[in-house]
Amino acid sequence: MPVSLEVRPCPKPGHVLSPEGKVMAVPEGWVLLEPGDAMLTRRAKATLPCWSMKRWRKGRFESLGLWADAGSLDRLRSEVRAARQGDAYQERLLASRRRRERTQQRYAQDFESAVRDFLGFASEHADLADRLSRAISEHAVPVGSGTVARTRRISIEKRAEAATLAWLRHHTTDYDHMHVPHVKGRRREIRQQLARSSRQLLQHYRKGEPAGVGGCPLAKALDNWDRIKETGPQGTGSAE
Repeated sequence: MPVSLEVRPCPKPGHVLSPEGKVMAVPEGWVLLEPGDAMLTRRAKATLPCWSMKRWRKGRFESLGLWADAGSLDRLRSEVRAARQGDAYQERLLASRRRRERTQQRYAQDFESAVRDFLGFASEHADLADRLSRAISEHAVPVGSGTVARTRRISIEKRAEAATLAWLRHHTTDYDHMHVPHVKGRRREIRQQLARSSRQLLQHYRKGEPAGVGGCPLAKALDNWDRIKETGPQGTGSAE
């Protein structure tokens, strides 16, 4: 009977590559269970002879699914379907969803606080700091936003700093309408220049200085942000 092992895709139909690079025929009657159903995949790995197929992509191994007997997978699929219809599973699902919501709420609060700490505005601009940190958090924190706030590779303080500079880049500069030459490193240079300008802007508020001639640029950006939330994101860029 085939044993469980890890394999790689092979150009030859109905075949895979062993970890050593040897071409192997997929056992008769086996099909590929594609990724997406975590519960079914876990049960298949725990109870069936199977081959886990992966490929190296962008510096890491990416799962392509699980090779296993078609009939056995159909049986497990029926068991999983029945389990999901049960009251116990639904209760666990609801409890898990509530835990995620509580975790998300706590993180939103922590992230907003980290943004406010990074801003470090003088007391004269405390209301503006509250409003700005709330806007940045509302944009950056939601699951699926794709922003730096969702990464775990850097500290929350660094995430707050990066998200703030990104928000300022898109809402207080002409970055979204700039023509950036297709030259390697040029976009990074422009972002660095704009980041320096944003840091200089923040310093005025940290020192408690008045907005000056032309009004408060941050207040204007926040007013525009509020309009965007009401009418939709047409014509605006991502805050990354």
